[in-house]
Amino acid sequence: MHMLAIDLGKQSFHIYGISDDGEVVSRKVGRAKLVDAVSRLRPQLVAMEACASSHHWGRTFEALGHDVRLIHPRFVKPFVKGSKNDAVDAEAIFEAATRPTMRFVPLKSVEQQDLQALHRTRDRLVVQRTALINHTRGLLAEYGIVMPAGASRFRLQIDKMIETAELSDLAKLLFRQLVEEYRDLDARVSALDDMLVKICRTDERCKRLTTLPGVGPIVATSLVAAIDDGRHFKSGRALSAWIGLVPRQYTTGGKPRLGGIGSRANHYLRRQLIHGARSALLRISKHEDRRSKWAQDLLSRAGHNKTLVAMANKTARMAWAILRSGESYKIA
Repeated sequence: MHMLAIDLGKQSFHIYGISDDGEVVSRKVGRAKLVDAVSRLRPQLVAMEACASSHHWGRTFEALGHDVRLIHPRFVKPFVKGSKNDAVDAEAIFEAATRPTMRFVPLKSVEQQDLQALHRTRDRLVVQRTALINHTRGLLAEYGIVMPAGASRFRLQIDKMIETAELSDLAKLLFRQLVEEYRDLDARVSALDDMLVKICRTDERCKRLTTLPGVGPIVATSLVAAIDDGRHFKSGRALSAWIGLVPRQYTTGGKPRLGGIGSRANHYLRRQLIHGARSALLRISKHEDRRSKWAQDLLSRAGHNKTLVAMANKTARMAWAILRSGESYKIA
C-alpha cells in the first residue's frame, strides 16, 4: 500500500487506503490496535489531519519507518463528500494528501512541543491575571474607588488602596483574598518567565535570535517552538505570510487589492512579534542604523500601528535568515 489516511480520535480511529491490488481498505480501529493495524498494512505514507495528538502519532509512525504527512483541516474540508462522518473524513484526508500541490504541516519534535506547551501555559496564566486585575478594579469602582489602568500600577497601588479605603470588614477580607490570588498568578508567570530565560540562554538558535531588535527570550523561544530552524519555509516572506504579517489579498481580473492583515495566522506568534516591535519602536529615535531610519520614516508616513506590523514583518524575515544561516544579527 502506498498511502494510508487516518481520521484521528481519542479512542476510535478510522483508516482508509487503497492497496496495490486496487482493494479499498476502510474500517474503524480502536486506540490499542492502531499501531498494529498500520504495521500490517505497511503503507509508505501515513496521512492525517494536523489536529490534537497528530504530532504524537506522527512521531510514532515515523519511528516505525513510515513517511508522515500532516494536513491542515482547512485544506481537507473541500474533499469531504456528503454528510460528515469518520469514514468520509478519512477518505477526504486520503484525497487531499494525493494532490501534487498540497501543503503539509511539519512534524514537531518532543522538544518543540515541550516549549510550545510552556508558552501556552504562560499565556493562559497571563490571561487569567489580566482578568483578575480587571475584575478587582471593577469591584472597587462599585465602592467609589477608581484605580488607574495598567498592571504595573495595580501591582504597586492595590495594597495601599485597600487599606486606606473606607470599606467594611467583609469587603476588605474579600479584596485581600483577590490580591492574594493575584500575587499567586503573578509568581507563577514569573517562574515560567525564568524558565524561558534559562532555555534561551542554553539554546544557540535563541541566543542568535535575541540579537535582533525587539526579540527577547519570549519571542525567541516561541519562534523556535513554532518553526524550529526554519527549514520548512522557502523564504523569510513565506514565514511572514504563515505568521500572518502580510496583507489579505483579493485579486481578480488582474487587479490586485490588498487589505489589512488577515485572521489566518499564528496568532500567538504574531502577537508576540508585534509586542516586540512596540518595544523596539519606543527606542528607535536613539539609533541611527539603516533599519531604525527606515522605521522612523515609515512612522511619519504610515502611522504607529502600520509601522508596528511592518517592523514585525521585517523581524520575522530576518529571524528566518538568522536561523537558516547560523549567523547573528549585524547592525548595518
